[in-house]
Amino acid sequence: MSKLILTSEVSGLGSAGDVVEVKNGYARNYLIPQGFAVAWSRGGEKQVEQLKSARAARELATLEEAQSLKARLEETTVRLTVKAGREGRLFGSVKTDDIAQAVAAAGIGSIDKRTVELAAPIKAVGRHEASVRLREDVVAAITLDVVAAK
Repeated sequence: MSKLILTSEVSGLGSAGDVVEVKNGYARNYLIPQGFAVAWSRGGEKQVEQLKSARAARELATLEEAQSLKARLEETTVRLTVKAGREGRLFGSVKTDDIAQAVAAAGIGSIDKRTVELAAPIKAVGRHEASVRLREDVVAAITLDVVAAK
């Protein structure tokens, strides 16, 4: 097991500044190369405190913004136009990045693709649900209308 300090939020694991213990392969092959975490050390404790204080300052300022964005996301249906076959099956699937770009294009607001969570891969046209974790305590459910490109 490897002890790491998270530098950004990782869904299901923690948020920036948290000290977590994960399996060696997960740390070595994913978290550290992607820049989501750094190896824990005694000197890293100062970095943890700085990350936590910065996160606390951001959270206080963005609570109202997060709730406002949540309300806008939940009242609007986001439309995605994708390439699809005759029976409505997609060529590939809808990615979280596609959803983040569609939300921005709709003028609702800006969200990070890493905060979008899908219950199952979207591989067909129609209505689908996704959730967006705006903060630890604010999660917005969004409705996606996936349509075939003409």
